Amino acid sequence: MFPYDNSSKLRANLTMLTDFYEITMANGYFANGLAHRTAYFDAFFRQVPNHGGFAIMAGVQQLVEYLENLHFSEEDLEFLRDIRLFSEEFLSYLQHFRFTCDVWAIPEGTPIFPMEPILTVRGPALQAQFIETMVLLSLNYQSLIATKANRICRAAQGRPVMEFGSRRAQGFDSAIYGSRAAFIGGCAGTACTLSAKKFQIPVVGTMAHSWVQLFDNELDAFRAYARQYPHNCVLLVDTYNVLQSGVPNAIRVFQEELLPRGIRPGGIRIDSGDLTYLSRKARGMLDAAGLSDCPICVSNSLDEYIIRDMLIQGAQVDSFGVGERLITSSSDPVFGGVYKLAGIEDETGKIIPKIKISENVVKITNPCFKKPWRLFDRETGKAIADVITLHDETIDDTKPYTIFHQEYTWKRKTLENFRAAPLQTQIFSHGKNLTHPRSLTEVQEYCQKQVDETLWEEVKRFEYPHRPYVDLSQALWEEKQRLLAGKNHMV
Repeated sequence: MFPYDNSSKLRANLTMLTDFYEITMANGYFANGLAHRTAYFDAFFRQVPNHGGFAIMAGVQQLVEYLENLHFSEEDLEFLRDIRLFSEEFLSYLQHFRFTCDVWAIPEGTPIFPMEPILTVRGPALQAQFIETMVLLSLNYQSLIATKANRICRAAQGRPVMEFGSRRAQGFDSAIYGSRAAFIGGCAGTACTLSAKKFQIPVVGTMAHSWVQLFDNELDAFRAYARQYPHNCVLLVDTYNVLQSGVPNAIRVFQEELLPRGIRPGGIRIDSGDLTYLSRKARGMLDAAGLSDCPICVSNSLDEYIIRDMLIQGAQVDSFGVGERLITSSSDPVFGGVYKLAGIEDETGKIIPKIKISENVVKITNPCFKKPWRLFDRETGKAIADVITLHDETIDDTKPYTIFHQEYTWKRKTLENFRAAPLQTQIFSHGKNLTHPRSLTEVQEYCQKQVDETLWEEVKRFEYPHRPYVDLSQALWEEKQRLLAGKNHMV
């Protein structure tokens, strides 16, 4: 079944889109009396793709839709029954399954940093554990593509970037949700018609080389297109020879078919060759013909580094079409988010913190029920640092506050004249959806404002960016050290 309809909602039941061990663990929790014990899980990531300074949060809305539709169908239960691993009591429990967890998430479009909880789940251990796969699937992919898109759009220095990646996406769902994430990250439109329909993203696209080849000659192809689409006439000029035939034929068609009707040309697109050189030459030809307002779009395996270098070298480009290297984030195609247990409640409701310890220091988790904060300089509005506190802690920004490095604790700084804001908002309460979905345009505008107004330029560098601090509160740091010392965990 094709899992999408005309709305933004999922139609198919994706409950079984999970790693099988989530079900075996669920059965084990059920058999051992742990199914209803309250557990706390955090989703976070360990490294920004491409060694960048920040990532962009995305994918929350699809996770919300999944959690709202979480149920086991009769077909699901029959499949599990046929595996012959699960008791009838457990299958009966699944038949009446209802999601009842509390969930907090950082809003889509927010810049995020490694090791901070971007999503927190509190609820019955069986449920909180079971949703792990879809939490990571939803957040990892879309955050990866939104982050890559934001890098590409920043490299374009205000020029529109169009997402052209559907045909190179790794599956139809990647094409659909990749274009959604790319729009959040800053893209101006998408060539994916279904995404444009589903998410109200501006749709872009004109012709392929086959259009030109199907006609007897390039001039006839351009003329037919101009007559068919006079108000959206962007001509692909590199089928045969950009400078000897493509641009001259485009100029002739613009002058003969559009200008007499008072219509200005939509532009030309170059899809191969030395794009910098060709764009400069094409610009000169268009200007000489009195078409200085005719935009030039380029495409062909672009990314942020190529776009940056093209502009440094003087490319005369008004917009970019970016496909495979965006939709796959080919330079660093894994986001690496994880979902880890941070605590459980005992019979009295007291939270027992849990920690994962590893010889690989980056894999040591932060325990406890936590709350991430962002501290902003009141004068500049820029983010100074993020601080993770215990959930019941508050940061009083009317008083000086000292932050310190998690590992090199002698690195300390006392802040004054700052503003403290919690990063997460609650999106589910006892399984009830609390969200009011924003339009994708609102999410994109929020993202751009957050990046432009709250991040230092040093954080936005492509190479060797400044890495913002993600610190622990004194109370959380002490609790972590206590657990590391072995006082409340098993080795």
